[in-house]
Amino acid sequence: MIRRAASAVALGLWAVLASGTTAVAQDAQAPDAGQTAPQPRPADAAEASGAVLRALDKVSGATTDLTIRVHETKAFGKLDITLSDCRFPAEDPSSNAWAHLTIVDSASKTTVFSGWMIASSPALNALDHPRYDVWVLSCTTS
Repeated sequence: MIRRAASAVALGLWAVLASGTTAVAQDAQAPDAGQTAPQPRPADAAEASGAVLRALDKVSGATTDLTIRVHETKAFGKLDITLSDCRFPAEDPSSNAWAHLTIVDSASKTTVFSGWMIASSPALNALDHPRYDVWVLSCTTS
């Protein structure tokens, strides 16, 4: 629950910083009873087809860049990393990126991270794992 709240705060903060206003676009229609509420998103956000992540093995010191498509899962060491969504500022795609990731420790079959990571602020919502670190570098559109 705390990670979800932090993710929502991170997206709202990014929207304010990127647009200079507090305006956030929402779906126009209210949800029916039993449906989930629409996710707020920055008005100037574009969706990407994938992301570039950097993964670090803290024991060996080796880093690896992973190119991953939306709804794809890639393995890094004992982690299975799934990208659900990647968004970037429509006006300047190279300026920032934020990706929704689910990271599962394949040895223990437990989810060690689920939420949004922001390229410009990797410590805002980081993976907490004793051996591995993963962060977002950019979104990809091809």
